[in-house]
This record gives sequence, structure tokens and C-alpha cells, in this order.
Amino acid sequence: MAGPRLPRQLFLQGVAAVFMFAFASLYMQIPGLYGPEGILPARRTLRPQGKGRWPQLWETPTLLWETPLLGLDTAQGLELLSLLGTLLALGALLLHQLRHLLVYLLLWAAYLSAYQVGQVFLYFQWDSLLLETGFLALLVAPLRLPPRHKQAQGRLAGVLPHEDLPFWLVRWLLFRLMFASGVVKLTSRCPAWWGLTALTYHFETQCLPTPASWFAHHLPVWLHKLGVVATLLIEVAVPPLFFAPVRRLRLAAFYSQVLLQVLIIVTGNYNFFNLLTLVLTTALLDDTHLAAASGNSRRKKTPTSWPKALLALLALLLELAVYGLLACGVVHCFGLEVDWKQRIVHSKTTFTFHQFSQWLKMVTLPTMWLGAASLAWELLTALWRWTQVRGWLQKFCAAVQLSIFGTATVALFMISLVPYSYMEPSTHGRLWTGAHHLFGTVEHLQLAHSYGLFRRMTGLGGRPEVVLEGSYDGHHWTEIEFMYKPGNVSRAPPIVVPHQPRLDWQMWFAALGPHTHSPWFTSLVLRLLQGKEPVIRLIQNHAPRYPFHKQPPTYVRAQRYKYWFSKPGEQGQWWRRQWVEEFFPSVSLGDPTLDMLLQQFGLQDKSPPRVRSSSSTLAQALRWMRKQLSPLEAPALLWGLLGTVGAIRVMQALLGPQSSPRAKQEKHRPAPPEASGAASKQASPAPYVSSSSQTPRRKK
Repeated sequence: MAGPRLPRQLFLQGVAAVFMFAFASLYMQIPGLYGPEGILPARRTLRPQGKGRWPQLWETPTLLWETPLLGLDTAQGLELLSLLGTLLALGALLLHQLRHLLVYLLLWAAYLSAYQVGQVFLYFQWDSLLLETGFLALLVAPLRLPPRHKQAQGRLAGVLPHEDLPFWLVRWLLFRLMFASGVVKLTSRCPAWWGLTALTYHFETQCLPTPASWFAHHLPVWLHKLGVVATLLIEVAVPPLFFAPVRRLRLAAFYSQVLLQVLIIVTGNYNFFNLLTLVLTTALLDDTHLAAASGNSRRKKTPTSWPKALLALLALLLELAVYGLLACGVVHCFGLEVDWKQRIVHSKTTFTFHQFSQWLKMVTLPTMWLGAASLAWELLTALWRWTQVRGWLQKFCAAVQLSIFGTATVALFMISLVPYSYMEPSTHGRLWTGAHHLFGTVEHLQLAHSYGLFRRMTGLGGRPEVVLEGSYDGHHWTEIEFMYKPGNVSRAPPIVVPHQPRLDWQMWFAALGPHTHSPWFTSLVLRLLQGKEPVIRLIQNHAPRYPFHKQPPTYVRAQRYKYWFSKPGEQGQWWRRQWVEEFFPSVSLGDPTLDMLLQQFGLQDKSPPRVRSSSSTLAQALRWMRKQLSPLEAPALLWGLLGTVGAIRVMQALLGPQSSPRAKQEKHRPAPPEASGAASKQASPAPYVSSSSQTPRRKK
């Protein structure tokens, strides 16, 4: 298998980029979500229980316990962590010297700290996925960066035997994410997935559609069904190919995953989730493919021996067999038939839920053994590379590192088996008890999670949407329009990726049930009645767009509507809607109903906020930074960061060291036979040496 040095660098850069987006997006929303006047103040979540410092930190691992030492409250500490996380991630994205284990440890610890106080607004699967990926990144990141001249070499010098082991866990995480996401769609018994009509509803019922969602929604139904078939194929049948011994099969799996994620990005605002999934797919690449894609591959065709030719033929036959098996399986399982007269493809599910359950019970444990076998191969490969290390001191250091990282890799694999087995109860019960105990010990550190996106398709009879209304007299009501979620039927769906407006997302979840299932909604109503500016900025960042910016409303209520995309030909409208019922009753400050709900959900905070020194330099700096950035909308800030990264990269490329004309002539000058022979020897695969070993001297 070709080395993954370049994919590892891509992975580390990608993780840094996602952390940058996640921290910056969260920072813009902290006052409205977690500030003293926010919907769910963060200070309520951190109450000392009289335990020691270290037991308290272990039970609730967050750096925010230490914010009182800095003279800050919990929300200000969260702002500080978000700013530092954004800057650290930006630095790691731009400078290879900052792609270090310590930097990724700080990024992971900062996001875990925010997760501990984030409450319902941070309980999304992509937040869990970012924490798990971030922990893997700190294992993938090197302890010590090799010099530039060693990184530029195309051979294995400077690479340690253990370095590929943590990167294998990235591929295993990608497998668990995709395979589980495909399986739960069918185990949920959702009629839309089983009837292959999920995409007929998905584009208009997803949380935050894009303008492209409207066009995708109006594609032919048979194409929607074919899209569901392709989705199930990519998520269920393709992931086992991540561990295929044939390189082209892994690359085919890579491009299928990229295609799915790009289509999702175009047709939906899923913040950094799909970007993070694309980062995980780098584990399927290798140096050879990336060099060929960038045009740096200069391999010459040389005659191969008959054993290599035979292996290549067998690999080609295996590849054709796999493609043929997938094609036949799809045609059989989904009854694909081409109607040449109407130029459409008919499809329907030909297997039953019982048959699928039996199949899942049969394959879940073998997929675990597949992962174990692939990991065993990686361990054996690392052990062989260790035997090639020269020098007893270098060999000893490599053995210590291999033992530590090998043990960590095996332990994380065992931990991940527990949440992975949730999708099949009988397999979960037969799992080794040691794995359960190990998972329970570190579960609060968010090292492994179960995944399963779009388990059920909602809004089959119309997209449920909650619309807030305010009034001064209780008779004349004015709608309160959000910046991102659907409301005004004439407004086009916005493009907000990679930002996640967390209040808008929770409004989507709130619309799926009664308001009592979303206790935070009562707190939102209270803050609007009080006219709290941080919360209002979550709804409309520019005050004139908020209808009650001069004076808070006296009454607030909420109505539930059903929304549908407008039909082609309806000029000036993107949506159609119909009133369904009252979602939240009309209340005012001091209303018994409002007070009862606040008391019922524990949202009444009678204790005043702890006073911090407002004159501290750090607190003043945080307030100044907030004042400078508050006029910006979050998507503009995130795209500005991305543009800054692009501009700096262009400047680095333009101002970087360039070879002189004489060096170019020497580069293209034909070498004498002796030199070419020496070069061919030097280009041959070299044994693994540690990064501290000396490079061989060149002949003058």
C-alpha cells in the first residue's frame, strides 16, 4: 500500500479548517445562547459540588472551571476559548510548524470544554464527530516535525514506523459514520426510505435548504428514487471497500463518498459536517494518487516481472468482480428496470424488513472482524518497518513510540466497537465485556460515538415550521422573521455554510413536537419579552430588521405552519404555507402561564450572576473584540477567514523560494551513466530510519 504522508497532511489541515469554522461560528452566538442574558446561560451548568479540583475536572472535563482565576464569568471564558481556538486553528492551517500534537490537543480540549456547557445547542452529531476526529488528529499529528528538506524527499526517510497506525483509525471512523448512517435509514422502518421517496420530501423539509434545494425538489420522482438507491449504495455497500486490498477499489470508494458529500453541500446548509466528512475521506488516499493528481508523478513505464503482472491481473479481475457484484445486487434489491419509451428508470425495494434485519445480524460482527483484520495488517506492517530502523538508540525510541501508539490505536478501536454495535442489539450484547468497561470509563471524554443521520424523514405532509409573533396590544400581531430559517414565503433560502445558526436549527427540531419537548423555547420567549439584545441578534443581526427594536413586545406567541416549496411558474414566491395550530400561547411578563413554565423547566434563576472584575484587561479586551465583530454576520466572518487563508496561500506561493535559471538548466541536463546509476540506487525503496538519523552523504 502506498504511503499516506500527503493524505496525513491534508487531514491535519482539514481538521484545522473545520475547527476554525466551528469555533468562529460558535463565538458569534455565545452572548445570545450562553451569556447572562442568553437563552441558556452557561453559568448554570458549572456549579461546584464540593469535590476536589481533579475529580471535578474528570467528571466534567472543561477548562471553564478555571475562568474565575482570570476574572471572567463562564460565558466570557467560553468566548476566550473560542477566540483562541479560532486563532490556533488558523495558524495550524497556514503553518506546517503548528500542525503539532500539542496544538491539536489544545483544539480538542477547547471544543470539549465548550461542549460540556453547550447544552442542547451543542448536542448535534457533527459536534460529536468533530470531537472524535479532533482526538484522532492529535494522535496523527507528529510529536516533532522533521526538517523541510526531509519532508520534500519522496522516499521513506524521516518516517517513523508508528505514524500510519493512528491514521488508520480515521478510515475506521469514516466507515462507522457512513455504514451506520445507511443502516439506520432502513432499521427505522421509515416508509419514505423503504418506498424510495425520501428525496421527494427531503429537499423542502430539511432544516435549512439552499436555493438549489428548490430546483432539486422539482426533479422527476423517478430521479429522486434513483437518488435514494444511490445513497443507500454509497452508504451501505461501498464502505467495506475502504479496507479493500486493491488500491483502485479504495479510490473508487473515495470518489463515491466525495460525490455524495458535494451534492449534499450544494442542496443543504449542513454547516461544517460535510466538510468534516470530506476531511475523513483523505484516509482513503495515498501519496502516489495525490502526486499523480497534482502532476508531480514522473514514473516511467518499465518492464515488470511475471509475478507482478500476475498480481495486477488478479487485482483487475477482483475489481471487475466487485463492480459486477455491486451492479447485480443493486438491480436485484431495488428492481431497477429501464423504460426506454418514457426514458425513465423504475425502481422499488424488493427485500423485506425481516430479510434486512437478518442480513444486518449476519454482517455486523464480520465487519468488526474486517476492521480487526485490517488493523492487524497495519500493526504487522508497522512492526516490519520497525525492524528496518538502523541504530540501537533509534530502534529503542521507535519501539517505545510504536508500543504507545499501537496500544492507543487498539484501545480506541475496542472503545469504538461499543457505539458501533448499537445498530444491531444482538451483536451489542455479545460484545466483549472488557470493551464495554473501557468505553464506560472514557465515555465522558467523547472519544467514540454512534452515528445515524436522517434516520427518519420528517414533514411527509408538509414542512412544520414555528413562526414567532409579537404584539403591543394583544390584537395586532407582527411576525418575527429569522435570518436563516424559512419564514417569509417570498424570501429565497440563504446559503450559510459553513456557519451553523444553532437557534434556527433548534427551531426546526421544536416544530416537530409540542413546545414542552423544547424547554429552551420558553426561555427564548422570556428574553424577547425582556428585549434582550444578545438574543435578538440571533434572530436579526441588524436592529432595523427586527420589528420590535425600539420597544420590546408586550405579548409574544408562536404559531405552527406547514410549508411547501412553491411550484414552478409562481413568480416572486419560494414557499407556500398553511396555518395548522397555535404552538405557544400568548404570554406577557408576569403571566402565570409563563412563570409556571419557567419554574417547571428550571429556567428561573433567582440567584444573581456572580460579579467579576469588569476592569480587568482581559475582560476589556474581550468586550472590545465583541464590539468590533458584532456588526458582521457570521457567514460573512467565516467566508472572510477562508478568503484570508486563500490570500495568504497565494502570497506564499508567489513569494516563496524559486529556483534560479541555472538550477533549472542543471535539472534538465542529462546525467552521465554513473550518476544515473547512482540516482537509480538512491531512488530505490530505503529501509525505515528515524527522523534523528543522518542522511547518507552524496558523492561529489
